[in-house]
Amino acid sequence: MLKAVATPLRKAGVLCVVGVALVLGPVAGHARKFPSTDGSIASIAVAELPPQGRSTYALIHNGGPFPYDKDAAVFGNRERILPSYQRGYYREYTVKTPGARNRGARRIVCGGKPQVPDVCYYTSDHYASFRKIVE
Repeated sequence: MLKAVATPLRKAGVLCVVGVALVLGPVAGHARKFPSTDGSIASIAVAELPPQGRSTYALIHNGGPFPYDKDAAVFGNRERILPSYQRGYYREYTVKTPGARNRGARRIVCGGKPQVPDVCYYTSDHYASFRKIVE
């Protein structure tokens, strides 16, 4: 009898967890997809980037060399925060984070041709938000 009671409770617990995930999942995703109420992306001047960001930005426009193997790799825009383009339009570059033992969370993502991108974005929180880089 105890086994018969435990099984439905266990199933009910699983259903509760799944139900909460289904309810909260889209809400959390919605906040990430739209950085502002009007869908626009905030901007940041090149001069406002951290020194490492300015250095990475210069390397992008000079064609490298880049310090990380993954630099200039295709950025998939899975977060869908940036405007949609076909795969391969965006490339990502690491912005060094002082004290980080890995690549850290900071990146510059550029769209268009390498060295002469149409647009570049800075993220300090590993793609949770972006700011358009303006000259």
